[in-house]
Amino acid sequence: MSTVKEAVDVEVPLHTAYNQWTQFEDFPNFMEGVEEVRQLDDRHNHWTTSIGGVRREFDTEIVDQLPDDRITWRTTDGDTRQRGTVRFESLDDAHTRVELTMDVEPSGLVEKGADALGMIDRRVKGDLRRFKEFIERRGTESGAWRGRVRPGDPGGGLI
Repeated sequence: MSTVKEAVDVEVPLHTAYNQWTQFEDFPNFMEGVEEVRQLDDRHNHWTTSIGGVRREFDTEIVDQLPDDRITWRTTDGDTRQRGTVRFESLDDAHTRVELTMDVEPSGLVEKGADALGMIDRRVKGDLRRFKEFIERRGTESGAWRGRVRPGDPGGGLI
């Protein structure tokens, strides 16, 4: 597995940045290669991506979520294996640091080559930059989910 860690400071309050990140179906607006995210329930999402001509579909499960602090997920099926956490830190009343740490297991020759060339790191950095532009341009979140998911809750647990 490769670990990617990137951060971006956004010019919106903590609750605005966090609330927008919970709107998974908006991810195609700022994540390169993400065609669709369908939220199945409060904990599960179905993703469709197309990266470098390789189309993938996979499901993720949120295993830990604390409003205004963090969201941790893992893949549950499909060809893609990853897990990660996005953390939110208030810098002041109008600025928030968004930090994404992700473990990715590239599958196939194309993905392994992309990882070796640092393309996964650059993609995540670009996605965070585009999130910054997206939320700052909006100035407000498009919605919010402020529920709590704990590790070990039914259907949860870390891998």
